[in-house]
Amino acid sequence: MGNSITKKFSRACEILDRYERSPHKLIPILQDMQAEYNYLPEEIMTFISVALGISPSTVYGVATFYAHFTLEPKGKHIIKVCDGTACHVKKSEGILSALLKLLGLTSDKRTTDDMLFTLETVACLGACGLAPAIVIDEQVHGLMTPAKALELIDTIRREETANV
Repeated sequence: MGNSITKKFSRACEILDRYERSPHKLIPILQDMQAEYNYLPEEIMTFISVALGISPSTVYGVATFYAHFTLEPKGKHIIKVCDGTACHVKKSEGILSALLKLLGLTSDKRTTDDMLFTLETVACLGACGLAPAIVIDEQVHGLMTPAKALELIDTIRREETANV
């Protein structure tokens, strides 16, 4: 157990050192921490505040102000279902419902137990001409149906199983 804690904080120290432990570089530090840990764990944010000599509330305030940052662990694959006007009119809620059911998720539980998928809804993906649209790992998939969305998830699962 001690080894994993040491490793966790050694990576954090490397990131802090890369930015010369400057409080003026808090946002890029948080970005790199999130890239390293896949979210911003509370103990890492506390560690950052001590290392930079700034209050924990400052670190937390920045982390919660920007939508890019997340304080909850996310899955390896991020699925974003658009619920903007164009997508909503073209029945994006059916896609969301099908994905929630397949992945065993709810409006309160957005990440699968195996940490493979996180399902989010977004106000607009900027792909209105392809409505309804979803994004999986930054790749846009347009003209979606519930069946096509489930097919994409099955493909990812097969690839993950093949890579094990």
